[in-house]
Amino acid sequence: MNTDDLRVFTTAVDAGSLAEAARRLGIPAMAASRRLAALETSLGIRLMHRTTRALSLTPEGETFLPYARSIIDNEQEATSRLRSDGRGAGGLLRVSVSAAFGLTFVAPLVPRLLMENPELRISLDVTDTLPDLVATGIDLAIRIAHLRDNSLIAQKLADNPRLLVAAPDYLQRRGQPAFVGDLALHDCLPLNGISHWTMRDERAPESEREKHIRVHARFSSSSIAICHAACLAGGGIALLSHWAVRDDLRAGRLVAVTLADGAPENMPIWAVYPTTRLVLPKVRVFVLALQEAFAAYADQGGQVAT
Repeated sequence: MNTDDLRVFTTAVDAGSLAEAARRLGIPAMAASRRLAALETSLGIRLMHRTTRALSLTPEGETFLPYARSIIDNEQEATSRLRSDGRGAGGLLRVSVSAAFGLTFVAPLVPRLLMENPELRISLDVTDTLPDLVATGIDLAIRIAHLRDNSLIAQKLADNPRLLVAAPDYLQRRGQPAFVGDLALHDCLPLNGISHWTMRDERAPESEREKHIRVHARFSSSSIAICHAACLAGGGIALLSHWAVRDDLRAGRLVAVTLADGAPENMPIWAVYPTTRLVLPKVRVFVLALQEAFAAYADQGGQVAT
C-alpha cells in the first residue's frame, strides 16, 4: 500500500475535495485522482463517492480512514526520529498567524529557517480568527488569546503585556481618561464582536481586581492591524500588544493611556496544534525559532516574557 496514495485519501477527506487536496500536497489534480483510484484498486473497494464539486466517504471509506491516518502518522514519526541526525526539518509547514504578529515576528524568521533547513517550505495563513486546524490542514496556529476550547492542544509560548494607546491629537481633542470608567466616554477601537475590555487593578482585593468595561465603539474591525491603523489616524483608543506599538510609542505617534484604577489583562501567546500524537521536526524548529525571537525582543527592551 503506497503511503502517497493514503496521503491523498486522508487529505481529500480533510479538504473536502480532491482539487483542494492536490493544492495542499503540491501535486496536479489529475495526479491526486490517479492516486486515489490506485488506492481503491489495490484495496478492491470504493472509498469515496466523487462529483466535480464534492466528495463523501462510503461506509468502507469511513471504516478505513482511521487506519490510513495511523499508517501516515507512523511513517511521519519514523521519519522524524531519523531526522534527529541533524539534517534539519523538511516538508511543507502550514502556519496560521495574525497579520500583525506575522509581520513582526514570523516574516523575519523565514530566511534563516529556510537557510538552515533546505528541505523545508513554509506557507503562512494570515487571519485573526482560529481556523479548524484539521479541516484546513494547518500544522500550527499562533494565537494571542485566552483559549476557552478544552479540545484544543496548546502550548503557552510567552506572556504578552498589552496597553491602551491613542494618538496625541485624539487625546488633545477628547481629553485623557483617568479612570477605567472614563473609557465609556471615549471612542474605542475593538475587534468585531468584542463588547467589553477586561482591566485588572492589582491593588484591589482579589475578588474585585477584575473589571469588565463595556466599550463605546463607532468603529471595529476583524483585524487587529486595522484597529492599530485607525488608532494611529486618531480614531480612538485601542488595546494592543506592547510589541505592536513599541516603535509608535518611541516615535511619539502613539501615547500610552494609563488609568489609576486598572490596566489591561495579560493575554498569553499560544502555539495551537491539531494533535498531540506527533509533533514533527518542522513544527518543533519553527516554535523554537519563535521562542528565540521572543527572547531577543525582550533583550532589546520589548515586553514579552517566556
